[in-house]
Amino acid sequence: MSGVLALVSQGRFLEGFRAPLLTGILALAVSWILTPVVRNLAIQKGAIDDPKIDDRRVHKEPTPRWGGLAIYAGILFALLVVLPFANPQAPFPLYLIGMLLVAGALVVIGALDDLYQYKAKVQAILLLAAGVAIQFFAGPILGRDWRVQINTVGIPFTNGRYFDLHPWYFAFPLTAIYIFVVTKTMDTIDGVDGLAAGIASIAATTLTIIATYGHQPRVALIAAATAGAAIGFLKHNYNPAKIFMGTGGAYVLGFMLACLSIVGAFKTAAAVAVVVPVLVFGIPIFDAFFVITRRLLSGDPITKADKRHLHHTLLKRGLTQRQTVLVLYAAAAVLCAVALLVFRSHG
Repeated sequence: MSGVLALVSQGRFLEGFRAPLLTGILALAVSWILTPVVRNLAIQKGAIDDPKIDDRRVHKEPTPRWGGLAIYAGILFALLVVLPFANPQAPFPLYLIGMLLVAGALVVIGALDDLYQYKAKVQAILLLAAGVAIQFFAGPILGRDWRVQINTVGIPFTNGRYFDLHPWYFAFPLTAIYIFVVTKTMDTIDGVDGLAAGIASIAATTLTIIATYGHQPRVALIAAATAGAAIGFLKHNYNPAKIFMGTGGAYVLGFMLACLSIVGAFKTAAAVAVVVPVLVFGIPIFDAFFVITRRLLSGDPITKADKRHLHHTLLKRGLTQRQTVLVLYAAAAVLCAVALLVFRSHG
């Protein structure tokens, strides 16, 4: 206790975390307040998830979607308010403008998908296009370095060795595929009340801590805004959910997290640059691997929707929705804690 008081008296309490904390609180408040407004809008426009559509749904009553609109608004508002004060000389670098523009487009695309149910191939093309588009912001074509691009991949637990992927024919597709995988897996785990929002908030909080300790204050603010917006929405999405985030919400959270991990975690110590994101996104990635493997073994198309996800498996074992979510929260938290330990030991 005396140590905490000493830090407070020296002005060092929560040093480095105060601006991210403020950003997260603002995003949380906006998302929390706007979600009921968005819910009413979704009901008016007919963006409703009907559990009778197929047997994969675990909810019992028709539930409005479009929660992603409130999540995106929370992120955008918090960054518009805080960044001009936190980084007055260059509050909005080109890569961040690109992230917000592409994320906004994905929210709109997701909202339309909630209404018209695009085919899996169409969704894949759109997400891959988003992964390509973001790479042009702050790239050499504009006389600057690539920011949202994986152009080197560190070899884990070596003495700084890495693979050089700077040729565009390596970096462009690898980055686009990575963004697609993270974004899509965030969408596929959104099958139980509160699961995707909770996993996203845990991952974003972890990226906030990594960016703060890695001396990337702007990345920390963006990650904190993402975490806050997800938590604010979670208030309305936790079981029993009053609203779902919809495709747009999963897309914006997955896309922001994927880009943040590239700008942040992949730019850290080469020895753990691959290990940290894999741990941070461990639950969604394992769920996707788990599902795809089971579909291949049964001879089904990998894009076929079914009840083989982790949350479906836990529900079949007799867990309630809340118990299922808490188990997966705990697993995600453990993996993220390991990621932080690995980062701190090699950062």
